[in-house]
Amino acid sequence: MFELQAIRNMQKSNQLTSTSFESLFSTFLEEKLDNHIKQTLQNLNVSKKLDPSLSLSNLHGTNKVSLLPMATKEPLQTLTTTGEGKYNHYIEEAAKKFNVDPKLIYSVIKHESNFDPNARSHAGALGLMQLMPATARGLNVNNVFDPKENIEGGTKYLRQMLDRYNGDVSLALAAYNAGPGNVDKHGGIPPFNETRRYVPKVLSTYLSI
Repeated sequence: MFELQAIRNMQKSNQLTSTSFESLFSTFLEEKLDNHIKQTLQNLNVSKKLDPSLSLSNLHGTNKVSLLPMATKEPLQTLTTTGEGKYNHYIEEAAKKFNVDPKLIYSVIKHESNFDPNARSHAGALGLMQLMPATARGLNVNNVFDPKENIEGGTKYLRQMLDRYNGDVSLALAAYNAGPGNVDKHGGIPPFNETRRYVPKVLSTYLSI
């Protein structure tokens, strides 16, 4: 009996130790990523344009990370490079049509497909702005591999997300990546590793242009 009780006590102790270690390790990782995000924004010298509450916990919690104010809608002439600049005309057309900053559209394309009009993701997203087939149909995009159609459809969807979240760019980007249902469900940027990485990366590119 005493031996059995001792074994149970040892098992409980090991479970507590394991749980404590996992909790500490998780906290350590979040702090490291949080510091990395802040350092990136400091290096870009744009932190003053973001809500000062920017942190990893806020990125996937209920607090918002808004741009204050929205970046000015300047032409993308300075971004004209081989492979990327040739889509600037389509980006600026879509930006004007749907009232979205062209630099935000550019940043989304940069991280969605790196300007590959034939890009396909493992999840089935297609084209420059990585539209899912069902989403593309809902946006009246007939050919997702046509750069003009894809950019127009992706920009229209981005506009819908911006309207849905009252202009909050971080939530709009999270919804673009993970779907608005997940943003609504979690009351903010959902705690998905991909989305946690995606939002600050796109924001960093957007604010550095």
